[in-house]
Amino acid sequence: MKLISLHLPKTAGTSFGQSLKEKFKESFLTDYGDKGISKTTSVRNTSALLSSLEIANKGLGHINCVHGHFLPIKYLLLATTQNLTFVTWMRDPVQRMISHYNFWKRDYDPKTAAHHHKQVIEENWTLEQFCLSPKFRNIYCQYLWGFPLEYFEFIGITEFYENDLSYFGEKYLKTPLKHKKLNTSNREALKYSIDSRLCKEIEEYHKQDIALYKRALELRKTRCMNR
Repeated sequence: MKLISLHLPKTAGTSFGQSLKEKFKESFLTDYGDKGISKTTSVRNTSALLSSLEIANKGLGHINCVHGHFLPIKYLLLATTQNLTFVTWMRDPVQRMISHYNFWKRDYDPKTAAHHHKQVIEENWTLEQFCLSPKFRNIYCQYLWGFPLEYFEFIGITEFYENDLSYFGEKYLKTPLKHKKLNTSNREALKYSIDSRLCKEIEEYHKQDIALYKRALELRKTRCMNR
């Protein structure tokens, strides 16, 4: 089995990745170079498809775990010839958006930041501007282009991180994974509170992501009932 772990932004993926790195060691590979969300939709999707051809041709060699920000369709063609297990984590989309905004506000380096990150900071965007921007609309759907949710063998829910991490380790790796807390702040431990009007606007604007998240919750519910 080779593990393909998609890190959706602000879903505890950094912590999960560190746990995987400790487990897989030299057979662990990070894949954060695509920067797909900073590209146009057509360029992002075309790039992922071209990469899928290259990966299917070359394979992964000694690598047994890939983790990072990428469109999972990038590895889908390889799954026709190798036993790949796709996994990811999801978080309430409204909370994820607010967390993303706050993270960008406190972690900004103009020398390395992508164009859209610079725009948010240097134009001093409000939370509402960020959450209702077309650029960041339905981030889950942008990453999951051409990749149905059912293709994932495991979808962890960030709000149940410790329990789901324990289940994942036992089920898929036959060993416990150490719980890491990285790339977080004290505020991340609490649920963000925002104006109810804005919350409803964000939910409506990102309704496709809301639907995906609700499906992931149902899948988790079924998984917990069958344990």
